[in-house]
Amino acid sequence: MIQIVQGNNHRLVDAEVHVVIDVIRAFTVAHYAFIRGAERIILAGSLEEAFRFKQNHPESLLAGEISGLPIPGFDLDNSPARIAQTDLAGKTLIQKTTNGVEATLNSLNAKHIFVTGFSNAATTAAWIKNRLMGSGPELSLHLIASHPTGDDDLACAEYIAGILSGDSRPTAAQTLERIRASAAAAKFFDPEQPAFLPEDMELCLRERSTEFVMKVAIRGGIPVIEREDVN
Repeated sequence: MIQIVQGNNHRLVDAEVHVVIDVIRAFTVAHYAFIRGAERIILAGSLEEAFRFKQNHPESLLAGEISGLPIPGFDLDNSPARIAQTDLAGKTLIQKTTNGVEATLNSLNAKHIFVTGFSNAATTAAWIKNRLMGSGPELSLHLIASHPTGDDDLACAEYIAGILSGDSRPTAAQTLERIRASAAAAKFFDPEQPAFLPEDMELCLRERSTEFVMKVAIRGGIPVIEREDVN
């Protein structure tokens, strides 16, 4: 059974699969971080936790935002365009964001936990459909649209649900139209808000055919996003 949940502060019943969606921009950032060679991404529940991880692992990089804006003392912000230009080979990132990270930390009670933006949504849906569905009892699956009110993550959740159910509705084009028209996207097209780069939306709206999904594992009690190859 596929259920769509919206918001970052929820308490879900146990399930086989949780997919946490943050299109603008946390998990588009994560996707491009792995494309640029990152080894893993630690999820931090607070700024204090993020800085503590950094103190214990000084070679790691802090990445994230508060209210969409860069965090003082962080190495990287929440811009996929900037991440896409950064060499992250072998690096560990420590990620703290408003919606995506928070929603993931509230979604750890599943056997398989994935994170994605639109850029890796089709690859993630195909992995779940090919590896986990149709081989036994009906799968219990939550699609978590992490923005509490925005249509961007909800549109992506419905897109993934359509792939998983096999009816292919809504289409990728319809999903992109909703993301582009969402309230969360508007500031990236507003010249009076230069902190938000139009180039970020170009990447958030671009589907990338990459040979990996992003799965969450618990390593030493710490939630970590890891790259898992499709083949």
